[in-house]
Amino acid sequence: MKIGVIGGGAWGTALAQVAARGEREVVLWAREPEVVAAINETHVNSVFLSAVPLPETIRATGDLGELRHCEALLVVAPAQHVRAVLSAFGSGTMPLVLCAKGIEAGTQLLVGEVAHAVHPNAPIAVLSGPTFAHEVAAGQPTAVTLACEDEALGARLAERLAGPAFRTYASNDVIGAEIGGAVKNVLAIACGVVEGAGLGQNARAALIARGFAEMTRFGLARGARAATLAGLSGLGDLVLTCSSTNSRNFSLGVGLGEGRAATELLADRRTVAEGAFTAPVLREAALAAGIDMPVCDAVCALLGGADVQDVVGALLARPLTREYG
Repeated sequence: MKIGVIGGGAWGTALAQVAARGEREVVLWAREPEVVAAINETHVNSVFLSAVPLPETIRATGDLGELRHCEALLVVAPAQHVRAVLSAFGSGTMPLVLCAKGIEAGTQLLVGEVAHAVHPNAPIAVLSGPTFAHEVAAGQPTAVTLACEDEALGARLAERLAGPAFRTYASNDVIGAEIGGAVKNVLAIACGVVEGAGLGQNARAALIARGFAEMTRFGLARGARAATLAGLSGLGDLVLTCSSTNSRNFSLGVGLGEGRAATELLADRRTVAEGAFTAPVLREAALAAGIDMPVCDAVCALLGGADVQDVVGALLARPLTREYG
């Protein structure tokens, strides 16, 4: 199965390396000409993943049309750009493996729903889990969920991408895999705020647990399975991104906790903290469905410029309630 990758950032490059294992040919599309040139000429993505040499079987291109001869596409464009990129690619029936984590602004659609709207005849799969790109590219042990409603196709894709240090677990819960990845980005910002404001490890642990409760409430309301949310693409990814500055969302939260403005922290267009875009959309969707998500509400307030101590105080002053039920 010849793989194409849409997206030349760190994660797209790491996945291209995974797909190229065993000297298999992979075509990677990047919008930045300097990324295309660097990969083809020096076999290193010097812009986004400079420490990792890439196999010569990875060929970069700035022409989406060159991916039409692939048998499956890994779509690694940021969530808010997936519609535009897939529309530019044109319709088709090639399997799309979605690797972006977020909810589309304006429509409240998950990335898989966006892809289905643009490519209604293409099978959709989702690859999600606790994954830092530099660790995957370095061959460190990693496990992910690969969710696909077509279980036979999902098994083929999981087998194609699996390797000695990259373990794929098959699932048919596409919605669950997507919601875990989208919500954890917002919660990672909140945990970064705890770190930046010096609120302590107790607070971070409580926030992860209560954030997971919010993820579960929202996911079940959207048709996800609880087991999926408690797996790699939900709780597993949540734990990773809520505890390390290697997470762009966590790092954004650290800056907010230190009192810096969101506009300043989001000014670097080369990196994307998906949670900053997902948070207000998630809040809208939760309000419309009557789902209580106070941590998400707090993140939205902080992104809007609210004072950290005021937001934390309001969160702690909420009426006491039962933990479950």
